[in-house]
Amino acid sequence: MAILVPTLLGSAVKAATALLGTKFTIIPFLVASMAYFNYDLFDPENQPVSVANVLAEYDFVIVGGGSAGSVLANRLTEVADWKVLLLEAGGPENEITDVPIFSLYLHKSKVDWKYRTQPQKTACQAMVDERCCWTRGKVLGGSSVLNTMLYIRGNRRDYDYWAAQGNPGWSYEEVLPYFKKSMDQRNPYLARDTRHHATGGYQTVQDAPYNTPLGVAFLEAAQEMGYPILDVNGAHQTGFALYQYTMRRGSRCSTAKAFLRPIRLRPNLHVSMFSHVTKVLVDPKSKRAFGVEFLRDGKRYTVKARKEVILSAGAVNSPQLLMLSGIGPRQHLQEMGIPLVKDSPGVGRNIQDHIAVGGLAFLIDYPISFVLSRFLNLQSALRYAITEDGPLTSSVGLEAVGFINTKYANASDDWPDIEFMLTSSSTNSDAGTQVKKAHGLSDEFYDTVFRKIDEKDVFGVFPMMLRPKSRGYLKLASRDPLAHPLIYPNYLTHPDDVGVLREGVKAALAFGQTAAMRRFGARFHDTPWPNCAHLPAYTDEYWDCAIRQYTMTIYHMSGTCKMGPASDPGAVVDPRLRVYGIAGLRVIDASIMPTITNGNINAPVIMIGERAADMIKDYWLTGKIRRRRSNNITCANEHER
Repeated sequence: MAILVPTLLGSAVKAATALLGTKFTIIPFLVASMAYFNYDLFDPENQPVSVANVLAEYDFVIVGGGSAGSVLANRLTEVADWKVLLLEAGGPENEITDVPIFSLYLHKSKVDWKYRTQPQKTACQAMVDERCCWTRGKVLGGSSVLNTMLYIRGNRRDYDYWAAQGNPGWSYEEVLPYFKKSMDQRNPYLARDTRHHATGGYQTVQDAPYNTPLGVAFLEAAQEMGYPILDVNGAHQTGFALYQYTMRRGSRCSTAKAFLRPIRLRPNLHVSMFSHVTKVLVDPKSKRAFGVEFLRDGKRYTVKARKEVILSAGAVNSPQLLMLSGIGPRQHLQEMGIPLVKDSPGVGRNIQDHIAVGGLAFLIDYPISFVLSRFLNLQSALRYAITEDGPLTSSVGLEAVGFINTKYANASDDWPDIEFMLTSSSTNSDAGTQVKKAHGLSDEFYDTVFRKIDEKDVFGVFPMMLRPKSRGYLKLASRDPLAHPLIYPNYLTHPDDVGVLREGVKAALAFGQTAAMRRFGARFHDTPWPNCAHLPAYTDEYWDCAIRQYTMTIYHMSGTCKMGPASDPGAVVDPRLRVYGIAGLRVIDASIMPTITNGNINAPVIMIGERAADMIKDYWLTGKIRRRRSNNITCANEHER
């Protein structure tokens, strides 16, 4: 033990430094404290181990160990006779990815794919090269390792709409049991609502261990505006609440921690990390997927799937991999010189994402907000390690959420069109270091708007548009599987999206003027934004300009392998998530969403993994029995004739 602990400490500090650099002197002390008070966290057996030798064949090959892939690996290996291989392009989590406050510091790190959109004139004008940054998790656990851990299921109408579009099995009442199946709700008051919540699942959901005084003030301000305080994952969505988080004991509970660590010793599960899949293998005659090719340690490998290949690589990588494999729009594949296996026009189309207006900051008079330099100290490190609370458990200041209606929404529908993400921090709270870098802001924009209020006490309101009408697309840059695809999100190309976001900004300003917030001396930081300073402040024209500057993705990319009926020419997968025209191949991740859900999408993606796992079991277990019985009846009838 005396030898093991220093070795583990050294490895942990080295891993943390590789991710965050040497900018935080707190890191060695934080890691040492965690090791001393929570030695079990450093037990290497807690982490899934990358298998040394991949077998030639498995029953199922899952590509991507993210939010859906981790769930699938867990649920499919419940069948002891099924051998499953999980391929992940990144490596494992570490002790620092578990610390909630560091989530933005994982952006642009080794656990991020570091995608950037192509320049567009309708949005992202405040960003370097007019390109938004699309952070995606390149790590076991996927984007659940980098996100802000917000647990939001969406609105019941989202799923009823999916079903109404010709996707049986996806209505709210049909998917609700799968949300509950995963859940281990740690809030006893919410857990009493057994209609909407459950305990005992793999995925821990809990309240924030730490809030500033602003958290409760946000709820008071909401009540002033006429909104109720409610459970936004319950019977109704319109209203406000303190956030629920995918956390456990004050630390991040990624899907890798939730679904893979408990089953790491299952003999029928192999995990291969640092394994970049380059192609799905499809028999050109039978049109059946029978395996994949992947790169690991500079070598190319082939592995076969007896039953199915499952793509859970996310809304960027899944369509990219389909196109590299000859499944996609005919003309584009011809341009790339890729032999056509299946003409599927919808692959890479239908990109949807939630965007918010960044930088709406309100200065306050009291030193109570989340200023990074105020909390990154030894006291915070000890509090995190010993009592599992304190400022290091904060999700970058996110404290409360509100779902509101603009004039474009029908309030009686309980289907709000704006989400308020309410924070005890803003873009200036770390003096222009990592927030600016993570959001990709240009020096000119940051210096003009925020430099003079570096590390001043503020709170932020981020109005996020919930149901965008703009649609983007992505395509291959080349035949090189290691090259990033070209991403065209087409943000704000539909005029209705501009109107909804503009009204969201107006509501945010009204929120800041409530008595609950004025009690803190709240005043809007109204420095004119570059490119918009020539327009009269607070007019519709000014806000229409401003929302095209600091266009902030909330990293909810979805829709690029759309689920739909056979009659839908844009559908890539059927309602059981099988790729049209290719047997033995499914896509199971955020890319299958026909339309994006009303809120943060990590919880819906976990649900999709749970729902799909049962579909697969039904096909290969229950369905196999039904097919065998049907064949026996047919043979008997033929014998009688």
